[in-house]
Amino acid sequence: MSAKPINSILFVCLGNICRSPLAEGVFRAVWSECAQGREIVLDSAATSGWEVGSAPDPRSIAVAMGHGIDISGQRARRIAPGDFSRFDLILGMDRANVRDLKAVAPPSAADRIHLYLEFATGNGGDVPDPY
Repeated sequence: MSAKPINSILFVCLGNICRSPLAEGVFRAVWSECAQGREIVLDSAATSGWEVGSAPDPRSIAVAMGHGIDISGQRARRIAPGDFSRFDLILGMDRANVRDLKAVAPPSAADRIHLYLEFATGNGGDVPDPY
């Protein structure tokens, strides 16, 4: 039996203005170059509601633009209950994000919530919060 293909990924950090929008933007750019036409749903969200509606932090925008990626049009949003069924993979930027996600997720979603760097580097560390 093969694993279910991943057709949707949600990147999550505390405010959805630094780490998760940057991760979404980078993944979107890499995917567009490598996916050979295969569609994927990508989004990012926050575990808190502090920055809802805000644009990404200027530092994140600058880092992305330095690599030819424009994330300036993204707007912060808080994770919603429907996200746990909508996304095949939910990646928290740090252990606190993963803990907060698991605290509000239905039991059926627990196996889809992981630490971002488990997938990006295999080491399972935290992506530091610039704040």
